[in-house]
Amino acid sequence: MTNETQQTPPPTNAPVLSFEGKRYDINSLPDDIKQVVIGMQVADAQIKMHQDTVKLLTISRQTMARQLNERLRTIDPLPESE
Repeated sequence: MTNETQQTPPPTNAPVLSFEGKRYDINSLPDDIKQVVIGMQVADAQIKMHQDTVKLLTISRQTMARQLNERLRTIDPLPESE
């Protein structure tokens, strides 16, 4: 056995950052890196929220298009121009 310092793995309940195939004990990271991680989490949450909004708008638009199609069935369109 050598006197080299070995990194001990973080306790199983410690928060772990998985990034680009590597794992890091979040509690041992410098505060500036923790802030970057928090910023990325906020960005991810915002992206998810906006993706959900786009899905909702897409469904709403499809519903309105079906309603418009149904309502226009009883109305004569203008003649096609030549």
